[in-house]
Amino acid sequence: MSYADALAYLDAHSNYDLTGRITSPTLDRMQVLMNAMGDPQLAYPVIHITGTNGKGSTTQMITRLLLAHGLAVGTYSSPHLERLNERITRNCEPIDDDEFAEQVAAVADLEAITGVRPSYFEAVTAAAFRWFADIAVDVAVVEVGLLGRWDATNVCQSQVAVVTNIAVDHTEYAGPTTRHIATEKSGIVKPGSAVVIGETEPSLAAIFAEAGGATNFWRGEDFDVLENQLAIGGRLVVLRTPTTVYPDVFVPLHGRHQGDNAVVALTAVEAFFAAPVPGDLVIEGFAEVVMPGRFEVMGHQPLAIIDGAHNPAGADVCASVFFDDFDPSGRRILLVGFLLGRDPREMLAALRADEFDVVITCTAPSSRGMPATEISSAARALGCDEVLEIESLERAIDRALSIAGRDDAVLITGSLYVIGGARPYLRKIL
Repeated sequence: MSYADALAYLDAHSNYDLTGRITSPTLDRMQVLMNAMGDPQLAYPVIHITGTNGKGSTTQMITRLLLAHGLAVGTYSSPHLERLNERITRNCEPIDDDEFAEQVAAVADLEAITGVRPSYFEAVTAAAFRWFADIAVDVAVVEVGLLGRWDATNVCQSQVAVVTNIAVDHTEYAGPTTRHIATEKSGIVKPGSAVVIGETEPSLAAIFAEAGGATNFWRGEDFDVLENQLAIGGRLVVLRTPTTVYPDVFVPLHGRHQGDNAVVALTAVEAFFAAPVPGDLVIEGFAEVVMPGRFEVMGHQPLAIIDGAHNPAGADVCASVFFDDFDPSGRRILLVGFLLGRDPREMLAALRADEFDVVITCTAPSSRGMPATEISSAARALGCDEVLEIESLERAIDRALSIAGRDDAVLITGSLYVIGGARPYLRKIL
């Protein structure tokens, strides 16, 4: 099987990213595939991460802290921005095309043998678990794809289970309340898990504490951020874990929330080792953190920023970082596109779209892209002064940059499909 064949095989399977639908949530298919493979997901310890927002950043921080210890680290995350290989990495290097094709071919063979037809995400997850076993990683850092209990990643047995936070999202599968969502996410907790609970709402945090893990660590009680200051290129934080206070830690990511993610990640790594992390490794690990598409500065004069903010809670954080941390002196231009299923007015309100000088709407480059006309109607109803409607993402970017002066700022946000399309185009033209 070639790399192209592997992609074609996956594309022939049901894909939530394209349809927005999951039928019959179950782990049965994954369990059959894993058993047929010899349960590779049990061949290495796992740190398993769930939460509504912050999973990706926390996953990368944990990975870098483990790498600073000299471990071989397999990381599984989703979705990808530009290439599918980004989801499966060893020591932060994506799986190469030939190895990826080999692992997908193994899944395809087992589909023929077992008669089990996995979804797209299940097939990629099975390929990741198998590759991690083949290359003998010391530890796998695994990000949940959707919720937790029925997520394909939940066939693993986590030594550490991490929850970043809980907000309303994916209510078509868990809801309508945050308690329902927390209950679904708490399904990743296993009897032997140390549970790191980043959620601060007591009633929600209690759901994870009562999920049957071996040990619980609570934000605000066992760990917290003592200081969180704006710094050039990120944040300067003081982190308190269950064992140690770590002063003057630089986190090279934008936004106050990244300090919150940092203390969750550091506590998770302490829980994994059951010991404090040496201070020099903390500094080294965080210094190497990179998060493409998360408040990533793509250009200056004008300032061009991309940030994936695909739900209301993420949009609220995005707006706070843009206005509070960057506080551009010139005009503020918002370019945005969403997927169907979102409430465009709710998303635009969370982004504080009415505080921008210009709002440009586009259709996200996906079969589930919300029409630009629908977003622009919501923007006008919200009271935005100047609204431009441009169907194509690339033409929308061209327009945004053409009307921006040297002191202006362009924020490109919304669906990760928008970010995944904008990133390579901006690299080409800036």
